[in-house]
Amino acid sequence: MATLKELSKVEERFVGGHRLCAGCGHGITVRMILNAAEGYNVVVGCATGCLEVASTIYPYTAWKCSFIHNAFENAGATISGVEAAYKALKRRGKVNEEFKFIAFGGDGGTYDIGLQSLSGAMERGHNMVYVCLDNEAYMNTGIQRSSATPTGADTTTSPAGKVIPGKQQPRKDLTAIMAAHNIPYVAQTAIHNWQDVHKKARKALEVEGPAFINVLSPCPRGWRYNTPDIVEITKLAVETRFWPLFEVENGKWKLNYKPKKYVPIEEFLKPQGRFRHLFKPGNEHLIKALQEEVDNRWLALLERCGETPELPPR
Repeated sequence: MATLKELSKVEERFVGGHRLCAGCGHGITVRMILNAAEGYNVVVGCATGCLEVASTIYPYTAWKCSFIHNAFENAGATISGVEAAYKALKRRGKVNEEFKFIAFGGDGGTYDIGLQSLSGAMERGHNMVYVCLDNEAYMNTGIQRSSATPTGADTTTSPAGKVIPGKQQPRKDLTAIMAAHNIPYVAQTAIHNWQDVHKKARKALEVEGPAFINVLSPCPRGWRYNTPDIVEITKLAVETRFWPLFEVENGKWKLNYKPKKYVPIEEFLKPQGRFRHLFKPGNEHLIKALQEEVDNRWLALLERCGETPELPPR
């Protein structure tokens, strides 16, 4: 496990000058993942989305590694194809260097329109790492809801009003879906805990075969929080158990962090404008329903991890 002092000396492969919003989680996440790839040659595939459009505005680029921009829906297919070509060239003796292959995609291009491409790449067993930058909506195209959007969130296609109080469906558990592919490594992490991100990225890069990492990556425009509070927002997501930190290694589930006390979901919702309507009189039942969803998912996760299914002490 690298120290902060050691990481400070790592040559950056995602550099400043990009146009990502202040308070966006994407740049932080990408830097953490690529810093964990120190010592490897890296090829990056990037789905169309906030990260791509903000970091590759012609004729400029924020990437100091091999970079492939692909369509919204096919990051998994693109990087798996490059990995397959690399193996073929290596067998023929035309390439001698060692490379790692990493794909980045947002939740729209991963949970939804890119799921078929991603699932195929995982099932075929390509030696690659797929990182989902989960900001819980189609932020780049106008803050439309995705299947990663939480229940009750206000988006442009699930607007909170008198008839419909935000998104009505629960969010998809993509991390569990990836684990169901029986691949060597699956993990869920968040940027407030740099040690957790670094450790899991390193594990994903070192396994032989496909790996998937789901990273909570807040969006100040879509979530509507105070931009300097990004780290605190991710911490609240973990402490309220909305976004648990866990990993699945060769089918074995392991919980990486257990909150010491019961922090209600309101603490995560309050700083975000997308949930402001939930705190209006008469909407108490909506927060209660969301709390029940979080608690039930937590208990199910504990069972999967072989731990006693119980809520934290109040």
